[in-house]
Amino acid sequence: MLDIKTVGILSKPGIAHASTLILELLAWLERHGISARYDAETAAYLGRGSGIARDDVPDGTQLMIVLGGDGTLLSAARAVRGREIPIFAVNLGGLGFLTAITIDQIFPELERALRGEQRVATRRMLGCEVVRAGATLAAYEALNDVVITKSSIARMIDLETHVDNHYVCTYKADGLIVTTPTGSTAYSLSAGGPIIFPAVAALCITPICPHMLTNRPVIVPDTSVIQVISLAANDDAYLTIDGQIGIPLKHEDRILCRSSSNSIHLIRPPKSLFFDVLREKLKWGER
Repeated sequence: MLDIKTVGILSKPGIAHASTLILELLAWLERHGISARYDAETAAYLGRGSGIARDDVPDGTQLMIVLGGDGTLLSAARAVRGREIPIFAVNLGGLGFLTAITIDQIFPELERALRGEQRVATRRMLGCEVVRAGATLAAYEALNDVVITKSSIARMIDLETHVDNHYVCTYKADGLIVTTPTGSTAYSLSAGGPIIFPAVAALCITPICPHMLTNRPVIVPDTSVIQVISLAANDDAYLTIDGQIGIPLKHEDRILCRSSSNSIHLIRPPKSLFFDVLREKLKWGER
C-alpha cells in the first residue's frame, strides 16, 4: 500500500477543461489528507502564483500525477530522474500510448493506488552522452528515443555507427533514431521501425529516410553501447532527446547511447494491457 502524503502534479498547457479537473483533483486530495506540489502550468490553471519549477516538483513526493499526453509524461520522466516515485499519467486527449488512464478513471484509479492495488509497469530509460574533442559535452536521459537529424533543408547527413566497437555502417540519411522499447511506438514507428514489447531487453537503431533502401532498422541487446559519429559538414546535424530538448552537433561529435540504470514506474489501469493499447491506438482489426 502506497503511503502517500504529498503528490506532485504536472500539467499540459492549453487544455480547455483542465481548470475544473485540477480543482476537483485538489479537493479530492485534500479530503484524503494529501498535499500537492505543482508546476507553473498547473498554477496557471488555478490562478495561483507561479508554481514550482518542473524539475523540482518531485522533491518530497510519493506519487507524480501527470495531466496531459505522452509529451508531458516524457518531461515528467526526466524530472523524476530515476527516483522510485510512481507516475500516474492521465490522458487529456491525443494519441497517448503511455498516458493510459482516462479522465473518468482518475479517482477510481487513485483509490486503487491508495489501497495498494495498482498495477505498475517499469520502463527503462536510455542514457546518452555527447563527446566532443575527447570530453563529455552533455549527458541526457530519454524515455523514448535519442534522435540525430539534419538541420539543413534537403541535405542528407553521414552518420558512422558502431555497436560495442563493431562497425555497423555509415548511414547516409536524413537522420538516425536510437529507441527504447517504450519509444518503439513513437518516432521510430513512423520511420518504419518495429514495435517492441516493453519487457524485451533491447534497443533499436532506425535510419530516417536512408539513401540505401537496404538500410533497415536493427535491434540490438540493451547491454550494447551504440556509438554514432556525426560526419555532417558545417554543423548540419542536431541531437534531440525525446523530441523536447537537445543541442546542435559539430563535425566528428560522438553520441554514445546505452541503457540507463534508471527506470520510471507507470501506474497502469488493470485491464489496459500492451496489445489492448495497440488495438485501440492503432485501430488494429478495424476496416
